[in-house]
Amino acid sequence: MTMNGNTQIQLTAMQLLERMFEVEMKFIRSGADDVDALAEAFHRNVVVHEPGSLPYPGDWKGLEGVGSLFHKMREVWSDMRVEDLTAAREGDTVFMACTLHLTCRTSGVAIKQPFAEVLRFEGERLIEATPFYYDTSEIVTALG
Repeated sequence: MTMNGNTQIQLTAMQLLERMFEVEMKFIRSGADDVDALAEAFHRNVVVHEPGSLPYPGDWKGLEGVGSLFHKMREVWSDMRVEDLTAAREGDTVFMACTLHLTCRTSGVAIKQPFAEVLRFEGERLIEATPFYYDTSEIVTALG
């Protein structure tokens, strides 16, 4: 974003995250298939690196891949929320931490645990994300 053609205005870490989470949650809750809606906050070449032990492992690439990841998350979780979100920005990288709340759709088991993520942005769109779950074993056990 520019002002007067010269001055660069940079969104804060929280502004980037709020925008990203708003687009993500809207997409997940709607069950939408139109991945172009994600382009508002996600780069077309986005990559999300999920841990191998989760039910949605590996690298999810592009808007199609991230859309598929969000659909899979919607199948697994009936509720996904974050609270106590904190973040810091250094250049194009945002470091975030929060408390993650998940409820398993099949078992109803609720999980509450610390969560962190390293996110890289290109402009105002997410280009790469690496999440760090506190206890993936607890998540896998809840999923039965």
